[in-house]
Amino acid sequence: MTRFSNLTLRNLWIAVHDALATTLALFASFYLRFEGDPFFDRLPLLLRILPYFVALSVVVCYMFNLTTTKWRFFSLPDALNILRAATVLTLALVVMDYIFVAPNIHGAPVAPNMQGAFFLGKITIILYWFLEIFFLSGSRFVYRYFRYSRARHHARTNEDAVPVLLVGRAADAEVLLRAIESGAVKRLWPVGVLSPSPADRGQLIRNISVLGGTDDFDDVIHDFANRKEPIARVIMAPSAFEPEAQPESILMRARRHGLIVSRLPSLESGDVPRLKAVAVEDLLLRPSEKIDYARLEALVRNKSVIVTGGGGSIGSEICDRVATFGASRLLVIENSEPALYAVVEALTAQNTEASIEGRIADIRDRDRIMRLMREFSPDIVFHAAALKHVPILERDWSEGVKTNIFGSINVADAALAAGAEAMVMISTDKAIEPVSMLGLTKRFAEMYCQALDHDPACQSGGKPRTRLISVRFGNVLASNGSVVPKFKAQIEAGGPVTITHPDMVRYFMTIREACDLVITAAAHALAPVRPDVSVYVLNMGQPVKIVDLAERMIRLSGLQLGHDIDIVFTGMRPGERLNEILFATEEPAVEIGLAGIMAAKPNETPMQCLRNWIAALEDAIATDDRTTIEAILKDAVPEFGSTGASEVAERSLSGS
Repeated sequence: MTRFSNLTLRNLWIAVHDALATTLALFASFYLRFEGDPFFDRLPLLLRILPYFVALSVVVCYMFNLTTTKWRFFSLPDALNILRAATVLTLALVVMDYIFVAPNIHGAPVAPNMQGAFFLGKITIILYWFLEIFFLSGSRFVYRYFRYSRARHHARTNEDAVPVLLVGRAADAEVLLRAIESGAVKRLWPVGVLSPSPADRGQLIRNISVLGGTDDFDDVIHDFANRKEPIARVIMAPSAFEPEAQPESILMRARRHGLIVSRLPSLESGDVPRLKAVAVEDLLLRPSEKIDYARLEALVRNKSVIVTGGGGSIGSEICDRVATFGASRLLVIENSEPALYAVVEALTAQNTEASIEGRIADIRDRDRIMRLMREFSPDIVFHAAALKHVPILERDWSEGVKTNIFGSINVADAALAAGAEAMVMISTDKAIEPVSMLGLTKRFAEMYCQALDHDPACQSGGKPRTRLISVRFGNVLASNGSVVPKFKAQIEAGGPVTITHPDMVRYFMTIREACDLVITAAAHALAPVRPDVSVYVLNMGQPVKIVDLAERMIRLSGLQLGHDIDIVFTGMRPGERLNEILFATEEPAVEIGLAGIMAAKPNETPMQCLRNWIAALEDAIATDDRTTIEAILKDAVPEFGSTGASEVAERSLSGS
């Protein structure tokens, strides 16, 4: 559909308005310059020129988007477009006056006082430029101010409007204030802003005062209470969660005053501000990496995508991001019927352009996976299906081999056979010098994908190369089985909060950031820059000590450690280690020029060796031969248990 076919009556009305503004500006400038007889002497020729010039003005205004911009959102970019349009029309008058309609050039009979002069002249043209800008922008400014005043009056007088205090830098606060003015956010009345930036203090943001810094929180709350205008709600912008803003202190003070606390999430292009409740995990985060969303959209738009394990925490978020970035078709593969139903319903409710399909399938079922891939013919496959809980896999280790090794092999082979552009396997930081069955099985799956990616004999002849990559990262907040929801439930139940070891350390990031970086890694893999990279590692920031995390969550819940609730250390479980690592000793890190992502260069294993181990594993699994499986996996991954936790490694393969 073209731009012209989208025109509405409102656009036509604006075009008529702009044509009248141009007519008025031209007549006014003409009259101011030639008041009296000279004006009437020139009037007949002006009336002959006017229809053509007005028609030109309509075209120019349309080309500069003046006809299609809503006056309600008139802003600086629109004012600049008016300036450009007025300048173009003024230059058109110069050309017309000096070349086409000058009396001396036409040789037409003219009044004596017009002999030897140009028809309009420089003064008239300059006057026209100023008047055209005034008439085009004046009505827009008046309408914008009317809507602005009405919205503020409605918010102020609305009985449901809640007095709110905004916390964050000026740029963040301005986003929410605009949303309130436009009506996108309702039933809020901002009374002031607290900014962590000294440069903002004492300033006005859209006529709302910056009352001070975050240290002034208590004073501001008391001041409004003394004025009989108590603040009922606090809204924290993204900048309020930066360390210098002391977000933990803000949240604790707000709760002490009995205030509702909400957060304004980081905005992507085109998003409408939507307030969310502040969760404890919001205060545990490092600053997120800046994501190049245009790059992700370019990768996914109009593509056919498959996500295995699409009902899990990571898989469902990847499905959501893929649909958001414009995939044409999305196939969700999941072996849990309730999880499949939930994710497909949620995706369908978003009304995206993607055609959403869901299929129940187990990645262990090789024939089923091969058939689904062949029928769907995906461009990109995200493989998130896995067994991931360390203690469970230490007990049911054979299931980890079947799913994480054989299931991943099935998905990789099926993606390759279907001619996919890329297959992206979600791996784990526990695959680095593994001490658990989770890490061990994931490392073996990485090795298989790496061999398929680099061995020309494995790629189908005559087809474009299929990239098979793995992306490693650690714990994600609020995922199924994450320690944060577990601690929250224990705190709500009155404790105790259980931790395995006082020195336990882990990396954390949000599900959204992890999935966006996974898709970023896929985009890098499909670029011809580094075809040798098959294993990507996400930058997890600084590790978090689990006991510090628990103590902080207890404080944020308004409880006192040792008085209201206790922490109990239960001892390390099989397969656990105190500190996670990002790169193995013999595995160099490679910078690839992407924020938040690095590459690893693990040793490559020939495909024939892998196939021999796989065949031996199949025979051993069929007979439940633990001793043979132990020998095969130790041979395949010699660094297994090399991080000083050999007794843990032995426990992991000797069974429970």
